[in-house]
Amino acid sequence: MNLRKTLIAASLALSAAIALPVVAGEYGKKDTPSIVGIASTNADFETLTAALKAADLVGTLEGKGPFTVFAPTDAAFEKLPAGTLEDLLKPENKAKLTAILTYHVVPGNVKAADVVKLTGAKTVNGQEVKIAVNGGTVTVDGAKVVTTDIAASNGTIHVIDTVILPKG
Repeated sequence: MNLRKTLIAASLALSAAIALPVVAGEYGKKDTPSIVGIASTNADFETLTAALKAADLVGTLEGKGPFTVFAPTDAAFEKLPAGTLEDLLKPENKAKLTAILTYHVVPGNVKAADVVKLTGAKTVNGQEVKIAVNGGTVTVDGAKVVTTDIAASNGTIHVIDTVILPKG
């Protein structure tokens, strides 16, 4: 069983090295960009960066942390029903947007090798995401983890293919 988890973690780490063109250093290193710094310089996270700004979460996710972010790509946001994103970005929907974004953040620095051992994790918004490992695929509330262990100065980013939504 441990060999299976090790192989899954290794394959996820390899996908991180291949799939996402991000230059990042090690967690905690002073010259490594923050989570927001990495997201804001990657073309796949333009929507996430805009949403973080609209929700006033940039300062928080540039803070000390550590945080683990399950970061949806622009393609993930495009899967939302038509008009949903535009509606969420309106100032009057800031609380709802904040709830959704903080549902993607787990306190602490959780690496892929640790994620595969979990069945759930409590998010910053207070609700728990469900984590499942099926074959070589890890999902978070049904969203597929496509890239793992992108190290930021204040935590770790795992890229997901779908925006996950809190209950209620």
